[in-house]
Amino acid sequence: MSAASETLVKPLAIDFCGMRLDSPIVLLSGCVGFGEEYTRIEGFTNRDAGAIVLKGTTGKARLGNSPHRVYETPQGMLNAIGLQNPGVEQVVTKILPGLDFTETRFIANVSGSTLEEYVEVTRRFDDSPIDAIEINISCPNVKEGGVVFGNSPEMSGRVVAACRAVTKKPLITKLSPNQTDIRENARRCIEAGTDGLSVINTMMGMAIDIEARRPVLGNVQGGLSGPAIKPIALLKVHQVYEVARPHRVPIIGQGGIVNASDAIEFLIAGATAVGIGTALFYDPMVCKKVNAGIADYLRTHRLASVRELVGSLRTGKDSVDTPVSG
Repeated sequence: MSAASETLVKPLAIDFCGMRLDSPIVLLSGCVGFGEEYTRIEGFTNRDAGAIVLKGTTGKARLGNSPHRVYETPQGMLNAIGLQNPGVEQVVTKILPGLDFTETRFIANVSGSTLEEYVEVTRRFDDSPIDAIEINISCPNVKEGGVVFGNSPEMSGRVVAACRAVTKKPLITKLSPNQTDIRENARRCIEAGTDGLSVINTMMGMAIDIEARRPVLGNVQGGLSGPAIKPIALLKVHQVYEVARPHRVPIIGQGGIVNASDAIEFLIAGATAVGIGTALFYDPMVCKKVNAGIADYLRTHRLASVRELVGSLRTGKDSVDTPVSG
């Protein structure tokens, strides 16, 4: 590693659920395949991200939803992939051995239609080199499971508790914004044993072909991501941070981050790490720019570490909140 890279890494390094990440950037599930696809882009390496979340994985292989499955919207993107994946056994035995775990951290994303499937997939990843496990209880583009679990605090807690019982790896729960009270859901997940939280998953949305008078997406509805949801995501991160901070449970803040300023907002709101997804589709080099921009901000504001930004939002209180380091 060059001297310049070493200088950049130190102030950007964070601790998340006991894992050292050399950058606060996490590449989000579904946006970079199973971790090996993004490295095909010239000029990018996995070292540009602190962690990579693999594509959502289920017990058995899934073909996903009927097309169309992706649709660009003003300031965002709708997707209804439907958890297309080769199944957990294929991921563990064929894909994970091809990943370079010295470059970055790899986080599995567990999805399912039943509680038993979540447990089965989590148990299989526990017996693998994966660094951590993200539980996807909030997917809005499948017709069973997913969002059904994620919108019910009671069911969310049950899924987390069941998965917690079969793994000792760091457990991160992905929360849905499509629910009445995300704070209560976060509280239930923390009580059930989650080590971290991902806030937020995509918003539910749809698009209509006015000539055909039919939904554009084959699944009718899909998950809306991108800059359009950033203000909502920021608020949800702030709300969840108020619940998570006393328990020192760290948050991956995500939803519409396209530049360093966006990332810094999420850190100030309470995120320990920041997730980037949709922006990768039109700017594959965005991670390098975000890392450089955060480092510049730290130098300008004479901050020794990105950790000093976490939860530093001033809301009229006498003091700044104590940052969380997972």
